[in-house]
Amino acid sequence: MVQLMWSLILPSLVAGALAGASGGLLGVAALRLRLSALGYAMAHAAFAGAALGLWLGLPPLLTAFLFASAAAFLLGPLSEKTGLPADAVLAILFPLTMALGFLFLALTPGLPLTSPALTLFWGSLLGVGWADVSFLAGIFGVSAGFLLLFRREVWASLVERRLAEEAGIPARWILWTLLFLLGAGVAGSMRLVGGLLVYVVLFLPASSAAQLTLDLRRQFLLAPLLGTFSALVGVGLSFWADLPVGTAIALTACAVFLFCWAISPRRRVQGLAKPPAPFP
Repeated sequence: MVQLMWSLILPSLVAGALAGASGGLLGVAALRLRLSALGYAMAHAAFAGAALGLWLGLPPLLTAFLFASAAAFLLGPLSEKTGLPADAVLAILFPLTMALGFLFLALTPGLPLTSPALTLFWGSLLGVGWADVSFLAGIFGVSAGFLLLFRREVWASLVERRLAEEAGIPARWILWTLLFLLGAGVAGSMRLVGGLLVYVVLFLPASSAAQLTLDLRRQFLLAPLLGTFSALVGVGLSFWADLPVGTAIALTACAVFLFCWAISPRRRVQGLAKPPAPFP
């Protein structure tokens, strides 16, 4: 019996660790870009895509990935073509994708009150399979590899995009690639965390890391560790207390943030504005 339960829980533990690590890693970039609304828009784009998959009988992970990727690809061009700031475009995409998600669920006969639909909202402890783990492992590997190989270009684009472009760095493509990876990470995490709370794996670990250090390099190292810790503890709490796994992860991540805020050097050193050190 114990072996059977462990075989059911193990994919969720591994998926939680990967979701927390990739979310924390990419969340640092999203916070630096001041795209806090990005998590909401991406989460609900993935939610709409998964709902479409349920309606059409397609794999929800695939359609969630496609919808989130489309939102990521649209964000940059729409912002540049319309002259609107990225936050304004996100404010448009957010209600649109949320409305589409509920529309697709309403069009699916007999589905809205069943467990597959509820999984889209709250996540599922036992609904995560090794296919989800493989997808999240791929996202984490690609994200970590991209940030490592192009660390100087990414740092320059995050700190000052205009100066980076004048120096010949393709900042636009760097930022669009980051948006795509963010969308893919959100889609991959949704089955575990749920569409309504998936953005917590992006912003809470990154926000916690920002409380502990202003150095961008250290934030990129700390945020994945904090995200992994929050996800693993959340999965364990969900199993122990019989809570929705997305709720448990969100509560754990909030507790980690409050702890980091309580011990933050930024609270003791007022007015500190030291710029991040450059990458080696």
